[in-house]
Amino acid sequence: MGRLSVNLCGVEMDNPIIPASGTFGYGYEFAELYDINILGSFSFKGTTKDARFGNPTPRIAECPMGMINAVGLQNPGVEKVLSQELPKMRKVFHKPVMANVSGFSVEDYAYTVERLDGESDIGWFEVNVSCPNVHGGGMSFGTSPEAAAEVTRAVRKVTDKPVLIKLSPNVTDIVSIAKACEVAGADGISLINTLLGMRIDLKTKKPVIANKMGGFSGSAIFPVAVRMVYQVAGAVNIPVVGMGGVSCAEDVIEMMLAGATAVEVGAANLTDPFICKKIIDELPAVMDKYGIGELKEIIGGAK
Repeated sequence: MGRLSVNLCGVEMDNPIIPASGTFGYGYEFAELYDINILGSFSFKGTTKDARFGNPTPRIAECPMGMINAVGLQNPGVEKVLSQELPKMRKVFHKPVMANVSGFSVEDYAYTVERLDGESDIGWFEVNVSCPNVHGGGMSFGTSPEAAAEVTRAVRKVTDKPVLIKLSPNVTDIVSIAKACEVAGADGISLINTLLGMRIDLKTKKPVIANKMGGFSGSAIFPVAVRMVYQVAGAVNIPVVGMGGVSCAEDVIEMMLAGATAVEVGAANLTDPFICKKIIDELPAVMDKYGIGELKEIIGGAK
């Protein structure tokens, strides 16, 4: 393996760059622009047990240095992902892929992971616990250590593949939630998901998006993401995948110094579809600039 290589939960990657779920589809659209096999991996679109149309429109609001979205986990459901999306993906991507899974009950999560578990090209499961718990009053699974741990245990029972729990930053103590997931059997932690944001149209005097509030992402949230990655990486003994506002090779280095083993690129894909390719191409020169021999040597280096 080369100087950009990392090992994430036992899976070797050529480099740490992973387009984030919801920003890269199932890969084949980006494959029309460049060879996506240069990526370390990618996290495919969040998949639920049943098909979802998503939230009403408008769903997107622009912000300085970012955006707000409330797409609402629109996806065709796990059965069509298995029968339609993954076969198309396999034609253009030939490395282990990260399966992002969402749900609205513990049973939903376990069902979807179990259905996907037999796919040999899935290298990891990334379990998004930012969804509302329909049996628990609507609060996100990721807002309490107990609820996040319950999902982790349920998913752990139905797969032997690495399970990474994707945490929401919209909490007061993200470390306690990450530690609870580790104890419950998580192999890694992904963070951060989007912050909660809102815009109001001054002309209509109403919220810009139909859902009123949505997930705030983009370069503006990068310092928050670095802080949370640093806190969690220092508190758990499992790998961390860092994300949130990453838009250049320097950001990747900073995330890894904070403790990330791999780094996801999200909103930047929506403004520049070549951004992940550019980051991978630029990493060696940035490493040389800062005297870095191999990326794996700097993980958690900012003590």
